[in-house]
Amino acid sequence: MTQKFRPIVKIFKRTAGLPVVLFFLTGTGSCLVTVNAIAMPGTFTDTSHYYMKHSYDVLKYTLNMDLYHCYQLPFPRTFKATEIIDFRVDSALNEIKLNARSGSLQVDSVQMAATSFSHSTDTLKVFLDRTYQPGETVSVKIYYQHKSVYDNGFYSSGGFVFTDSPPEGARKWFPCWDRPSDKALTDITVKVPLDVRLGSNGRLADSIISADTLYYHWVSRDPMSTYLVTITSKAGFNLNITYWHLLNHPEDSIPARFYFQPGQFPDSMETMVNRLTTFYSQRFGEYPFEKIGFATLNSAFPWGGMENQTMINLMTNGWQEGLISHEFSHQWFGDLITCGTWADVWLNEGFATYCESLWLEHTGGYAAYKNHLDPQADVYLSEKPAWAIYTPSWAIHTPVTNTLYNSALVYDKAACVLHQLRYVLGDSTFFNLLHDYATDTSFMFKNAVTADFVAKACAISGKDLHWFFDEWIYHPYHPVYSNSYEIQDMGAGIWDLKLLLVQTQINTCFFKMPVQILVHFADQSDTVFQVMNDTNNQFFEFSFIRQPTDIVFDPLRNILLKVATTELGIDPKQKDPGFRLYQNEPNPFRNYTTIRYQLSKPASIRISVLDSFGKEVLKPMTRKCESGDYTYQVSVKNLSPGVYYYKMEAGTFNETRKMVIIR
Repeated sequence: MTQKFRPIVKIFKRTAGLPVVLFFLTGTGSCLVTVNAIAMPGTFTDTSHYYMKHSYDVLKYTLNMDLYHCYQLPFPRTFKATEIIDFRVDSALNEIKLNARSGSLQVDSVQMAATSFSHSTDTLKVFLDRTYQPGETVSVKIYYQHKSVYDNGFYSSGGFVFTDSPPEGARKWFPCWDRPSDKALTDITVKVPLDVRLGSNGRLADSIISADTLYYHWVSRDPMSTYLVTITSKAGFNLNITYWHLLNHPEDSIPARFYFQPGQFPDSMETMVNRLTTFYSQRFGEYPFEKIGFATLNSAFPWGGMENQTMINLMTNGWQEGLISHEFSHQWFGDLITCGTWADVWLNEGFATYCESLWLEHTGGYAAYKNHLDPQADVYLSEKPAWAIYTPSWAIHTPVTNTLYNSALVYDKAACVLHQLRYVLGDSTFFNLLHDYATDTSFMFKNAVTADFVAKACAISGKDLHWFFDEWIYHPYHPVYSNSYEIQDMGAGIWDLKLLLVQTQINTCFFKMPVQILVHFADQSDTVFQVMNDTNNQFFEFSFIRQPTDIVFDPLRNILLKVATTELGIDPKQKDPGFRLYQNEPNPFRNYTTIRYQLSKPASIRISVLDSFGKEVLKPMTRKCESGDYTYQVSVKNLSPGVYYYKMEAGTFNETRKMVIIR
């Protein structure tokens, strides 16, 4: 989904040993030796799979809707419908709860395995004719009608009739279990006037004319989440149909249906979609569905575009390359593989936003790709949403729409995180990861959560990447670098370059990252090399046989999500702050944990425990210490389970680490 307007929402150091890096330049050749400090992997919890559990699994929604009068003045929003819900029982039950917005829907009666119902606010409770056991399949039939209300779910105006359901708006036009984790097939029949063209999910099974009435019958071959179900229609819609030939079976093709208003000319985009389908199929696996569909709507449509499965809706005059490349990539990232909970929505929107840049790279080269990503990073850095990309509570309680779909965070920042992952892994491994993730049968036509993608990234790369996702996905904000360097002539044609990398942010974690350094030399033989910055206040020393003149930190801006300054001149006091704070052990833990810290000089220290909003939740420990190693045991018996932070302060030294309490 692409937002038409950007909502502005303002809401919320590790130090270890000092490595030495020696860089030798001989003639035109070079040799890089890096000694890295040991970094503890990040610790985080992802409970998304737990919240995906449910007492029944919807297999199919069969809808029969009478919309005939909605296309004529005064374009009413009322309609009558019947619905059959087929579901498999997962745990013994004699009733089911469905989502049905009472302000939008009026339920008249229930039949088949249903005996009676109650309907209040957002919940339709259907009482069954007996207790059903796990594994049984049950069908209930519901007679209902949509009220004459404007509910941002069912739209009727100016001859247009369409639905729009994200994140949980399907309940406004048909009773359903309206969570992204329960995918189901659809079978939708709609009664309309003869001059109406109507698109929906899947394939057009048939369209039957009876006098002045047309019955469209759309059937999906593949299951989908309820927010991806749609009907899209207009009296006098134009329709072009082209075909895309499969890569693996070129003799076979799938239809691409383009619905558009008179006076619009999507011809160039039809050609582009053909090329786009080929490109995405090569990158992510062959296009997975039975149809490609696009339609432009009127000004009532609230978004730039919406990625309904096989039937993408676009804003008026939405035949735009960037918009289409975003929405169409959702057919892989969002539709084929759907976020398991709304806490994982970045797996939809961050991926689709990144795919816009990938398409530009394909058509215009790496510079075009980077020129598209850099401004997205700037938007995030300007708005600085104060919560993490992954917010655990969203798996249970869906936030308001402008928070859930915060552009700066789940679109822009998440896309930049994927670029930074590409930088960390290298192109070959990164693109193998995207392809293997999108073609993994554990996820295809199903759901995935953030932990699934993290596990896949670790498996494909052969590396423990939890530290990367811990800092960029599970923590808020970004690093703020305040770096310094100095150059010293050692004589005999040798120059030393000393570099101190310091992160000064106080509202989040330390961000471990590989960083590139550009060194300018007096003879103009500029050189870029890379070091792993895995501790704060990290000191590097390089020796050269040519005279360096200055440096540039991260010259290609591969770490998009950062603020950085680099100045000449290192404060001698900064070369070794004299303090070390280590990860608590055990972690996660239940009631007690031990914090270890080290001092190389006497100091007064303060250790406090904070919640995720930065509020102190325990009485801080203060102590005057001589140099040496120390431990501090923390009792948290009165704290609720969750993510907390502990902070050590000693003069200007200030470092924070995360700890997790479980029960």
